[in-house]
Amino acid sequence: MGWQSLKIQAGEDTAEVLSDALMDLGALSASIEDADAETLDEQPIFGEPGEPPPGMWQHNVVSALFNDEMDIPAVMLALAAATGLDHLSYTVETIAEQDWVRATQSQFEPICIRDDLWIVPSWHVAPNPNALNIVLDPGLAFGTGSHPTTHLCLAWLCDHLHPGESVLDYGCGSGILAIAAKRLGAGTVMGVDIDPQAMLASRYNAENNQAGDVNFVLPDDMPPFAADILVANILSSPLKLLAPALASHCRPGGRIALSGVLAEQAADVSACYNNWFDMQAPIFMENWTLLTGVRH
Repeated sequence: MGWQSLKIQAGEDTAEVLSDALMDLGALSASIEDADAETLDEQPIFGEPGEPPPGMWQHNVVSALFNDEMDIPAVMLALAAATGLDHLSYTVETIAEQDWVRATQSQFEPICIRDDLWIVPSWHVAPNPNALNIVLDPGLAFGTGSHPTTHLCLAWLCDHLHPGESVLDYGCGSGILAIAAKRLGAGTVMGVDIDPQAMLASRYNAENNQAGDVNFVLPDDMPPFAADILVANILSSPLKLLAPALASHCRPGGRIALSGVLAEQAADVSACYNNWFDMQAPIFMENWTLLTGVRH
């Protein structure tokens, strides 16, 4: 048995309607993705603590999975009838039957950040048993170490974190940066994320890496905290919006490391932090940037 993956282009006013209707029409799953992700037109969905999220992306891809016997043209006709939306642009991809667990695991190998720091999926043997090996599996929260932005932040922590320093990981996702900081010798470490799923993933990963005393909280539950080091691996738009708040959580003389920024966005994001930080030369990896600075 195989499957069919249906992808439909949708606007911000129609994406949820189409997703719900596809489930009613027999889809095995349905999801909504930003059609402009990882481009200059990316539009992160982000809400300030205590406020509702701003809504859907302007340009979306609605993805639905059907069994291989489903008549997709008939589904599209039924979808148009159910929603009143016709002339929808869509594509269909056939997905062969396979061992999904093994296929997924085969995509994730141990990641060498430096000779003495590796990210190792739980089904692998650590290539260097004498290194600091962080066990982390792909999951529902962002951050496995494979993306250049995470790699940049981890390498920077290795080079700049001093034992006992306090660390705030804002937008912690899987908790990888907070966990690495703790394992590298940090003192008080806190991770913050707007996603409750990230809290579950981060706490599990911390316990699994002997870093259970890292405090992971939602923004509204965050206590007063001005860290020696603040890392934020999110995206350019929320980084610009959050500049005053992040500055308030970094002590004078403390350091900040920002990633999730495309190379062409670096100057714009860096300029937003000049009021509070002496910003340093950006560090690049592929088309991504790490921005660092010292708090005035």
